[in-house]
Amino acid sequence: MGRHYDLAIFDMDGTLTVPRSTWGYIHDEMGVSNEDSLTAFNSGEIDEDEFIRRDLSLWFGVDPDISEKRIFHILRTIPWIKGIQETVACLHYNDIKCVICSGGLELASKMIANEYDFDGYSGVRLLTDDDGRLTGGYVKGCTLGDKGIRTREFINEFGVDPSRVVSIGNSYTDIKMFDETGMSIAFNPTDDLTVEAADHVIRSDNISDILDVILKNERYC
Repeated sequence: MGRHYDLAIFDMDGTLTVPRSTWGYIHDEMGVSNEDSLTAFNSGEIDEDEFIRRDLSLWFGVDPDISEKRIFHILRTIPWIKGIQETVACLHYNDIKCVICSGGLELASKMIANEYDFDGYSGVRLLTDDDGRLTGGYVKGCTLGDKGIRTREFINEFGVDPSRVVSIGNSYTDIKMFDETGMSIAFNPTDDLTVEAADHVIRSDNISDILDVILKNERYC
C-alpha cells in the first residue's frame, strides 16, 4: 500500500527518557530542586526564559564553575526508554525519517540522536566559555511554549507534507506539536489535556509499541 508517513517527530523528556525531565535529572544528581519554579511556570507566573535562568542558577549555586563536561557525565547515566533502537531502525526500514523536538537539553538530544541514528534533533544549547564552563547563556532550538514552531521547521527541512508526519509526546507542551502533524501519539501521557489532544494513547515501558500504530498498514521490520 505504500507508507502513510515520511517523518516521525519525537519529544524527548518523558518520552525517550525514563525521567520526566533532563533538567530535573541533573537537579536530582546535584541535590537541588526546581519545584517552586516548575509550579510558577505551569501556572503562568514566569515565562520559559525565566524558568531556564532559575534552573541554571540552581546549578551555579552548587558549582559556580560548572562545566559542560560535568553536565555531559551526568547525562551519560540517564536511563533511556526501552526500544528506541528498534523503533528508529524499523521506521528507517520503512523510509520514515526520525527527529527529536525537545525543550530539554540539546546535549541529551544530541547523545540520543548519535547513539540511535536519528536524522535531526533540537533542544536548549548551553553556552560555554573557552574553558568549557557554562556562562549562563543558552540558545533554544525548540520553544517549549510553542513546539509547533520547531515542528513546522522540521517539516519544511525534510520537505514533507504535514499530513504525512506523526508526532509522539507525553505532556501538554507537546499539544502544539500534535496540532501540526497528520497523526499524534500520546506516549505515557502525564495529563488529561494531552490525552484529549492525541489521536492515539499508548502506555508502555517500551517505545516500540508505537510501531503498531504507525506501521499498521505497512511493511514491518
